[in-house]
Amino acid sequence: MRGIAGAVLAAAILPLSPTGMSPALAQDNAGQGILLELNAAQPTDGGGCRLTVVVTNGLERGLARAAWQVAIFDAAGVVQSLPVLDFGQLIGGKTKVAMFELSDRPCDRIGRIIVNDVAECRAEDGADLRETCLTGLSARALADIEFGI
Repeated sequence: MRGIAGAVLAAAILPLSPTGMSPALAQDNAGQGILLELNAAQPTDGGGCRLTVVVTNGLERGLARAAWQVAIFDAAGVVQSLPVLDFGQLIGGKTKVAMFELSDRPCDRIGRIIVNDVAECRAEDGADLRETCLTGLSARALADIEFGI
């Protein structure tokens, strides 16, 4: 019994990656596309909103630059802006966390955010992977703001 309880406790305290997946589960995502996660949306001192976005590059190859244009809607469903979330270089099979400031948009005035288009997605060898970065993309939200494709 003591061995089983110890194993359960050890499993319960395994470190989690920023996406909430254990490192082993994050590695299992390899070869399965790219995951964008709206992890948090927090008010800034200046009245704007800071978005924390976690991206997991499940592709087997690295990206020299990855950037997506998003559409930000207000609570009534009207598009307010089309900013680009630029993650820079993404190593293949790696998770990266980035923060983006929306200085003119309070969090409570954002109804939802969708990925509108791929601004740039270039492999380390220079190949254009925009189609891969859109068709292989999935999204989820842990924040109170709806986030999708």
